[in-house]
Amino acid sequence: MNDVINHHIVLRAYREGYFPMAESRVGEIYWHSPDPRAIFPLAQITVPKDIRKKFKKGIFHFTINKQFDMVIRNCANRTSTWISDDIIDVYNMLHYLGYAHSIETWQDGQLVGGLYGVAIGGAFFGESMFNTVSDAAKMAFYLLVPHLISKGFILLDSQYMNPFTRQLGAVDIPREMYLLLLEEALKLDCIF
Repeated sequence: MNDVINHHIVLRAYREGYFPMAESRVGEIYWHSPDPRAIFPLAQITVPKDIRKKFKKGIFHFTINKQFDMVIRNCANRTSTWISDDIIDVYNMLHYLGYAHSIETWQDGQLVGGLYGVAIGGAFFGESMFNTVSDAAKMAFYLLVPHLISKGFILLDSQYMNPFTRQLGAVDIPREMYLLLLEEALKLDCIF
């Protein structure tokens, strides 16, 4: 692990509105705090009809925190990635310490999708998701939302807006408003 990033630095950064991203699998790590900031308004997220049908069919099985390392490595396994080996090491340590969490989607005993992020107080900082089967990541996301609500979380951070997160229900808010929400969320004592 290098001196630029360790679990203490990452936790402090999240509390101050920053998060790390590497320029590539082996590139330098930079700290981001975008303006605007993308979040998911938890109370407004609704499950689309086609996803509800897939849940009812029962073709997927879901677990929480059973294969964190597999999830983060699958998220990093793409042509262009910001998840470097150092980031993988730090987030595995955060998982070991109880801060980083994953939701896994399984089909026929195979990991086919999932997501991971970091929970501090009443904030969940969504980091990345992947799927090898259509909608497997979406299904994990639509399990995450009610899970967070049931545990009292009030902030689901999406960091940057992209077409996929917009489709899931993300909205952009000014950084100043994000920091106020973050301050309120950090006052809570939620357990993922």
